[in-house]
Amino acid sequence: MSRLHPSLIIGAPVFAGLDAGALDDILSRAQTVRLSKGDLAFRQDQRADRFFLLLHGRLRVTRLNAEGGQVVVRFIAPNDLFGVGMAIGAATYPGTATAVVDSLALVWPNSAWTDLVAAYPSVAVEALQSLGARLQDTQERVLDLSTLNVEQRIAGAVLSLAAQAGRATEDGTLIDFPLSRQDLAELTGTTLHTVSRTLSAWEAKGLVVSGRRRITVRDGPGLEVIAGKN
Repeated sequence: MSRLHPSLIIGAPVFAGLDAGALDDILSRAQTVRLSKGDLAFRQDQRADRFFLLLHGRLRVTRLNAEGGQVVVRFIAPNDLFGVGMAIGAATYPGTATAVVDSLALVWPNSAWTDLVAAYPSVAVEALQSLGARLQDTQERVLDLSTLNVEQRIAGAVLSLAAQAGRATEDGTLIDFPLSRQDLAELTGTTLHTVSRTLSAWEAKGLVVSGRRRITVRDGPGLEVIAGKN
């Protein structure tokens, strides 16, 4: 098997500040896994025996609620560490991670975690900070569900995704991965019909361009006003 080069993970926040020797050691314990569009990295309630770093592509994390409905929890971006259940003592994965596009990730067995954080304590610190940020984001989304109207929530989600994965085009800022209206509905706690109606209204006003699994933000400040951010 060919040796993995440290440049693969030098941009990952969880490994920030480590030298090339440390990165080489970390990579020596990893394997690559290719995920075609629609493939699962793991399933909700599956035993959490591996953890991952996304190198390329995009994954969607979903969770089934008590009523059996699906909720989009978040999207995983390149350089994100995910599936780190062992860092918080979780025995199973709390959600299902599905490749939205063809993706490439590194994977380590859970047995490597103890050795890695013992040798490189900053890895544990960065991982816990990342998990803390995700928890805060979840808490803010719960608060939004109880305090914001549907249009505000959709505007906030579109702006957040554009900030995370935006690419400048002639029409505006394209959210640069396939995003269905159903995804957006599950992300904001509303219905497909409401999302479709809202995006159509925004398109008529020149705020967005909405196509098949694509959304381009044409008027960010206008959406910020709707979201209550301006």
